[in-house]
Amino acid sequence: MVLPVRAVATAAVAACITGAAPAAWAQAFDAVRLYGAAPGTDGGTVGAVFIAGKAYPGSAQDRNLIVPVIDYQWQNGWFAGVSNGLGINLASRPDQPFGLRLTADLGRKSSRSVALSGMGDIDAKPEIGAFFNHTFSPALFLTSSLRYGAGNDGKGAVLDLGAGHSTALAPQWRLGLGVAASVVNSAFMQSYFGVSPAQATTSGYPVYRPAAGLRDVRANLALTYQLARRASITGAASVGTWLGDARSSPLVRQTTSLTGLVVIGYAF
Repeated sequence: MVLPVRAVATAAVAACITGAAPAAWAQAFDAVRLYGAAPGTDGGTVGAVFIAGKAYPGSAQDRNLIVPVIDYQWQNGWFAGVSNGLGINLASRPDQPFGLRLTADLGRKSSRSVALSGMGDIDAKPEIGAFFNHTFSPALFLTSSLRYGAGNDGKGAVLDLGAGHSTALAPQWRLGLGVAASVVNSAFMQSYFGVSPAQATTSGYPVYRPAAGLRDVRANLALTYQLARRASITGAASVGTWLGDARSSPLVRQTTSLTGLVVIGYAF
């Protein structure tokens, strides 16, 4: 699949403004990004992303990492990759992709921060889910994703909602703006923001049982430069804030955080 300059730029911007989040790469599956390709076409992207984020959701400790990225979609609607997981787009029209997919909750290692001492690890687990996106124009789109299977007991659920807008500043430059929010159930909240009686004994934190609700909101900005017909580089920043019972968790050391991304991508 040969993508025009605008499509490659839009893909990079969309990936950043919907994916940049307070928990950095742990938020990678918040939306399905099919790079503007119409159903009935094959194609993919390959590249790498540098993330300047936090050690865990709510941490005040910085954590930087580089992650290779490869995603591919087939003409029959199936797709697979680091950004989207494994799934199928059931739509017959390119402006309203929807379908099912399998992703992963990446878990949390207590060794990442002294603030997690005694909390134990949250193991990585598979998630099942569904998605629906709507594009109003080449520059304005909505995303939604529902995932189930996260957390200590594998019963955590996350509903991610987002909106984005992108516009060309010059032939080789494109700007993207976005907003997003996540709603989670009590199982997810307990795993990542709660403290059980057993954890209170080993960590020193008080017992904390958060309820389901709105977990966080975030605003994102991305700027893409087209290096060549199929290659681009994008810089993005996301400001997010924890809300509700997540904000009140004894594990949350910083209620508002800034995440930075640099993405280099090539479409093929």
